[in-house]
Amino acid sequence: MIKTFLIERKSWIGMFLCGQILLLLIAYLDLSIPFSPVLYIVFLSLMLFAIFLIIRFNKETAYMKRLKDWENNLDVSGIVGAASPFEHIIDTALTDQTERLRQTASRQQIALEQEKDELLSWIHEVKTPLTAMHLMIGRLENDAMKATLTYEWLRIHHLLDQQLHQQRLPSIENDLYIENVNVEDLLYMEIKSLQSWCIQKGIGFDVQLDATTVLSDAKWLAFILRQILTNAVKYSDNLSPDIIVKSFLEHERMVIEVTDFGRGIDAKDLPRIFDKGFTSTTWHQDSAATGMGLYLARKAAEPLHIQMAVQAEVGVGTTFTLTFPQKNELVRLTGM
Repeated sequence: MIKTFLIERKSWIGMFLCGQILLLLIAYLDLSIPFSPVLYIVFLSLMLFAIFLIIRFNKETAYMKRLKDWENNLDVSGIVGAASPFEHIIDTALTDQTERLRQTASRQQIALEQEKDELLSWIHEVKTPLTAMHLMIGRLENDAMKATLTYEWLRIHHLLDQQLHQQRLPSIENDLYIENVNVEDLLYMEIKSLQSWCIQKGIGFDVQLDATTVLSDAKWLAFILRQILTNAVKYSDNLSPDIIVKSFLEHERMVIEVTDFGRGIDAKDLPRIFDKGFTSTTWHQDSAATGMGLYLARKAAEPLHIQMAVQAEVGVGTTFTLTFPQKNELVRLTGM
């Protein structure tokens, strides 16, 4: 701040020093003016000017320090208190501007909440005809047509489900209910919802559960498993072996592994698969991919303190791993 102050006042300091040098030069050239007294006067002037600079530094930089330390969070109460007319102008401008920004932010927040509520309402409205459509598809006698329509219905259902959970994610902390969850029931429920798709693609599941209970949120854990299982089915085919789902305890932490033997993931894509909107650089022509499933799954896993990891190789398959926190650790982290 001292350097900044001196740079800001360099014109004043330069003007003062030039005046003192000029005074000494006149006394040196004009023999009728005694040089020693003038030198003494210049010395005293420099001392007084130095004291003046110190006083002005403390006075002028106090306001600038408050501005520098301001968090810029639309709260100007910590910086107001002008000591000069110029500072008062800045105070007035900042107060007016922040008030306008606060009002604009408030209006935008209200509009965003209304839009979110309307979207959630629309999603729930769409679920009604979607349920009716599923019942009608179930009555079809043409098995080929039935399988095709069921697959398309399932895609729409999962896209709506993703959108619904995406809207709920910003307030997920308010939606969590930590309890002992039976992972076996969740897994079989999600696998059952994919049954028609699996039959169409000729894919099965090999479930090996050595641990079946974990402390978590059932609804959000089901959503995370849904995204992983859907990906496993989507990128497998009838030439692939069964999708393997394992659960076991490792260092007192429950681990769930989902392994498919489909097309896999290119090594250069692995660091980006959880990024929002990322699909693939190898299979970029896949227009059905939205790049949102794994992103939302990772976002949902964070407040539950579930670690997500992936290992994959092109043409070999992919393994997703969910590592849950220890029971005491989750209670400490969530305060529940």
